[in-house]
Amino acid sequence: MHNVILIGMPGVGKSTLGVLLAKTLGMTFLDTDLVIQDQKKALLRELIAQHGIDGFLALEGTVCAGLQAENAVIATGGSVVYEPEAMAHLREIGTVVYLKLGYKALANLKNRGVVLRPGQTLRMLYEQRIPLYETYAHITVDCGGQDIEHTLDRVLRALEKAQPKKNASL
Repeated sequence: MHNVILIGMPGVGKSTLGVLLAKTLGMTFLDTDLVIQDQKKALLRELIAQHGIDGFLALEGTVCAGLQAENAVIATGGSVVYEPEAMAHLREIGTVVYLKLGYKALANLKNRGVVLRPGQTLRMLYEQRIPLYETYAHITVDCGGQDIEHTLDRVLRALEKAQPKKNASL
């Protein structure tokens, strides 16, 4: 199996699910936020403070567009969908899975360090990103009302269904 790339809003469980998915599938786990921090030797909040939101988005896009991975589950930052080059690369190197969760279930994001532009509400950010997640996803898995084990099962079934069937007559 090639890579599995998880996209979705912060707090949807990309990193938590990613670790479990990687263990289940016998794959490596990568978190692009941690890759960025490791490459830049700074915390994300420090990078945002230093470069501003647009500068950070460009940095995230550059790192994700250059990501080289094989047989990995990759949890991305929620804002990577703003960078078309990065998303084109991620779609090329793996199956992009959008972990979908309704706005009300994401209400606890205020403690997640989500950076909003001046005048932007969390609802506005959510509504801005949803079409991007839907555009770039190969697979969408609704995580609403599910615990992590049920979400894992849904993702595994969706990935299995999406895999091309081997021709038995070959």
